[in-house]
Amino acid sequence: MANKKPTCFVIQGYGKKTDYTDGRVLDLDASYEIIKEAVESAGAECVRADEIVHSGTIDVPMYERLLNADLVIADLSTYNVNAAFELGVRYVLKPYSTIVLAEEQFKNPFDLGHVVIRRYRHLGEEVGFQEAKRVIKELKTAIQTLLNAPTIDSPVYTYLPQLQPPLVQKAAVAAAVPTSAATGPAVSAEVSGLVGDDNPSAKLMLDAALEKINASDFMAARALLEEVRKLRPKDSFILQQLALSIYKSKHPSVLEALKNAREILRELKPETSNDPETMGLWGAIHKRIWEECGDSQSLDESIAAYERGFYLKQDHYNGINLAYLLNLRSVEALKTGNKDEAIADFVIANRVRREVIRFAVPLVERLKREENSTTSDENRKNEVEINRYWVVASLWEAAIGLDDDNAASTWEAEAKAMNVGEWRQKNREVQGARLRELLATYKALIGKQS
Repeated sequence: MANKKPTCFVIQGYGKKTDYTDGRVLDLDASYEIIKEAVESAGAECVRADEIVHSGTIDVPMYERLLNADLVIADLSTYNVNAAFELGVRYVLKPYSTIVLAEEQFKNPFDLGHVVIRRYRHLGEEVGFQEAKRVIKELKTAIQTLLNAPTIDSPVYTYLPQLQPPLVQKAAVAAAVPTSAATGPAVSAEVSGLVGDDNPSAKLMLDAALEKINASDFMAARALLEEVRKLRPKDSFILQQLALSIYKSKHPSVLEALKNAREILRELKPETSNDPETMGLWGAIHKRIWEECGDSQSLDESIAAYERGFYLKQDHYNGINLAYLLNLRSVEALKTGNKDEAIADFVIANRVRREVIRFAVPLVERLKREENSTTSDENRKNEVEINRYWVVASLWEAAIGLDDDNAASTWEAEAKAMNVGEWRQKNREVQGARLRELLATYKALIGKQS
């Protein structure tokens, strides 16, 4: 019989998570791909909690692996509270074979200066090619060293050397809890067909859902995400993607879909949330509700959401949407004779656009450099170009709003030269036309009230 591979359990958040200290959004699945490659190249089996097929609560198989795994790797990036808690449990259960990772801007909030944290550079959507190679190489070496010659790395057993790790009788455990190898939760025939598995893991369903979103198949994405939500009901990323899929599906009607998506997002408490992704979705949904039924309260709610998201994240997406909606509200104010409020919103809109330009111009240059340096991965190069396109589109729109014809012409020429698909170019042109019409209306109305 072949020797059984050692096991590695990875403690980490799933999907895109927000670092609330600076508003950055990191795709932790990109980090996990690198961790998994390092673990497997070191000769071990690698699993994260969302890959475990289980029945009932995930807590049972999670604690089993925290106790029994030959190696645990904890990624604390984005200050994930669950990851920190699970790391603490591991330190209590095992004296050795635990590795701690975090992306380079992570600042340790705990009094654990003696715990070694291995750093890596995260670009937001991915870990760069050269950085990934470095991390895989160093992590592989560390894993092999630990597996071959375990040394105490738990602060609990370091400072309490007389403490002995717990011993568990397997028969007692089996009698007390259901096995993590149970058949798992039943899923609908539709979901089984979508993933090709009658008993899929949360990760398998989430990956399939994200592919469906990218393909604009929002009804299928919604079905998959509803199943993932049963396994991870409090996960903000799942709720965000589910809300997006619901409102984009336009089912059973545009307005009903928007209202249903709004109810999903309420679970994330958007009124007080500091998550820019939640704020962006909350703003987009209320913007669409305004467009559907002209509800002024929804317009105000959308502006408030984009405003909070913009000042948290300082990004072009929230900022350019905020500026447009402020112009929209200024026109609505003029229609009711409220000239002072209209002027205030108009002035703030232009201030926001200047801030967008300040943030976005350096970002365009950084993305150009990344695009030029990405030669071996064509898919990644295309992705960077699309990201750069949307930043350029925001700069073009900001120039239109500020009545800067020269800058608008420059950014438009750059946008048109990019190979990003006709529909993206069309979206930009339609939005530019809407803004120009809005500004013309404002000018006409303000002239009548002067």
